[in-house]
Amino acid sequence: MNPETIRIPVAPGIEIAADVAGPRGAPTVVLGHGGGQTRHSWDKAEQQLAASGYFAINYDLRGHGDSNWSSDGDYGVETRAHDLMAVAAMGSAPVALVGASLGGITALMAASLGLETAALVLVDIVPKMSQKGVAKIRDFMTGNPDGFASLEEAADAISAYYPERPRPKDLSGLNKNLRRGADGRFHWHWDQRMMTDTRANPQHMLDLLDRADWIDRVPTLLVRGMKSDIVDDDGVEDLRRRIPHLEIADIRGAGHMVAGDKNDEFNAAVIEFLTRVMPAR
Repeated sequence: MNPETIRIPVAPGIEIAADVAGPRGAPTVVLGHGGGQTRHSWDKAEQQLAASGYFAINYDLRGHGDSNWSSDGDYGVETRAHDLMAVAAMGSAPVALVGASLGGITALMAASLGLETAALVLVDIVPKMSQKGVAKIRDFMTGNPDGFASLEEAADAISAYYPERPRPKDLSGLNKNLRRGADGRFHWHWDQRMMTDTRANPQHMLDLLDRADWIDRVPTLLVRGMKSDIVDDDGVEDLRRRIPHLEIADIRGAGHMVAGDKNDEFNAAVIEFLTRVMPAR
């Protein structure tokens, strides 16, 4: 089942790129990737969701992949949440949100701002993150501002950041994560201005979350990589306090990039949860 690529206008001069697959009119599952990734990190999940009878929308966040960059550098979480609302409107109710890292924070904000959500899956993300892990991600995403001379250099940078994952022998897949600049060098596909956008207000999101009326009625699953340096036990307990009915799926051998580390186990956990709480028709 080959996905169809669409573009969704969300603001003047900004379109969001998305792949859609599965029967239109079926319950919708929106997939939001993590910071520094693209929708292609969800390709297998999208295929399996579509095969399970869901209409899957797999999108590039603003400033990532094939989506447009913000002309004024607006990458605040509320702006991203409104983008997600426009993306979700491409499907039919009920709608489930699946978000990894930044995509998960965006989903939390969208639900708290009123996006009608039937189920929520947070992939290795909690409001109270390990700051050591956050700093590691920030250092990686702000590193190499001048890009790379070759795909090999980019692969070396990824291996240094994530040594647990085997270095691929075929580097052609990196072309999905890099852009060739006018200088002939390879640059990450994301807009680095998002790392310095001061419009992000974590406390505002926490305040909204504490007042949100969806907490008591939306089934919520946290998929945690047991080797994650972002989600620790304190963060899990904080989220459980905020969402008492929280379900947790622990994926052994997976780090923060859960879907990439243990894709089969990840997909199985998500589809089992969705089948129970939001069955495909």
